[in-house]
Amino acid sequence: MINAIIVDDEPLAQDVLEAHLMKIPEVNLIAKCDNAIEAKKMINAHEIDLVYLDIQMPQITGIEFAKSLTHPPAIIFTTAFDNYAVEGFELNAIDYLLKPISLERFMKATNKAIESIEKTHRSEAGEFETSEDDFIFVKADKKLVKIHYSDVIYIEGLKDYVIIKRNEKRVITLQTMKSLEAKLPSNIFLRIHRSYIVNINKIMAIMGNMVEVKEKGEIKHLPVGKNYRDELLAIVNDKKL
Repeated sequence: MINAIIVDDEPLAQDVLEAHLMKIPEVNLIAKCDNAIEAKKMINAHEIDLVYLDIQMPQITGIEFAKSLTHPPAIIFTTAFDNYAVEGFELNAIDYLLKPISLERFMKATNKAIESIEKTHRSEAGEFETSEDDFIFVKADKKLVKIHYSDVIYIEGLKDYVIIKRNEKRVITLQTMKSLEAKLPSNIFLRIHRSYIVNINKIMAIMGNMVEVKEKGEIKHLPVGKNYRDELLAIVNDKKL
């Protein structure tokens, strides 16, 4: 599933894009934002793959906003003016849609974005070489580092990086939580929060919306997101005596 947001200061334009998106099941609309500041908060809070971005907005234009992003999601510009097209494509935008936006044109641009995003995800996943054994290799410090599953306590997502926590030296790698989760064996690792994946075998206790693990001899409490709690409890119930 691809996560998307709409950024436009016109409610009617937001509604049109949302109606078009409802016809594309591969894309999950996370939020409709009225300005770039709201959009920035959503990108920081969620794993956003695609942004439908209006250009003419108050305070910060869509062009200025796109330039401000260090690692921008895929962008489809939406505007009533065609004089920004060149500058939009210079920012590596997936497409440039002129209002009023027809469903046919919207679907063509979105399908192009889906193909591009899925290709990026496959490429990111390729940074982890999996094995039928009990380890993977990850890129870190300009080399491939071998990580044994049994050594991993939990994994923390921090913006554009993933931190693999072990009792020995932690490993930091440029990667998304989504791509890493897809490569790890689900019988060992469970995502419990948008920012945390835990080694199921390292869980010592569950208390309310917290999971308890031990890191370097000290108790560490990890949050459990409400969207992940049911799966965690299902595993716990399966293991109960």
